[in-house]
Amino acid sequence: MSIGLIGKKIGMTREFFDSGISVPVTVLSIEKGRIIDIITKEKRGYDAIKVGFGRLKSSKLTKQMKGFFAKKSTEPKKILKEFRVDNISEFKEGNEIGLELFKDQKFVDVTSKTIGKGFAGVIKRHNFSGLGASHGVSVSHRAMGSTGQNQDPGKVFKGKKMAGHMGDKFRTIQNLEIIKSDLENNLIFIKGSVPGSKNSLVLIQKKSKKTNKKTTAEKIAKLQTETITSAATTKTYDKKVSSTTKVEKKEVKK
Repeated sequence: MSIGLIGKKIGMTREFFDSGISVPVTVLSIEKGRIIDIITKEKRGYDAIKVGFGRLKSSKLTKQMKGFFAKKSTEPKKILKEFRVDNISEFKEGNEIGLELFKDQKFVDVTSKTIGKGFAGVIKRHNFSGLGASHGVSVSHRAMGSTGQNQDPGKVFKGKKMAGHMGDKFRTIQNLEIIKSDLENNLIFIKGSVPGSKNSLVLIQKKSKKTNKKTTAEKIAKLQTETITSAATTKTYDKKVSSTTKVEKKEVKK
């Protein structure tokens, strides 16, 4: 697991490029994390850092956690998250981690709990087609159909796609593009499907998979270059045609 930041999903807006193209983005508010503890191989068999996010009233802490934060000489944190690292010497207890973590990143992985949909049928939950809408189908238009078998094996296998609880699960969407970062206001603008509802907590991490995707800015720049090149080619062709036409007209007059 790479180092990440925890933020809050504020909502959506759109970002305009100089060319006039607009891109829909999700705005995430990031709060700086503080390194609470350094975990070494000698202690637990692996290198990691424990980072605290958010503020919490000391009255809401248990006696054990009050003692823990007092020992670390830091204010109480609402969320404690552990991240494994390769080089433990780069980190120091008490240091803060902010949006500068992603200054060289074009894509990130985002994890959050999806919007809960409650108890859903198979058409909504698994994209089933549903039965015919004729008179003979009666009231079974959105029914799932048969689920089991005959006497052998005479049961419904585990994992069968059926109606049930939908959403409200942790999901990670990989390689979402960072359109812009506002370091002053601790805001990051991300293009793509960010899981979770408004005001839900979101974990943002450096991408775990390599990708050859081009950013929106690179696509726009390429499109503009192609447009200019094609326009120049068309202009050159028009000049050649017009000069050829003039020569033919002169020859006809002679």
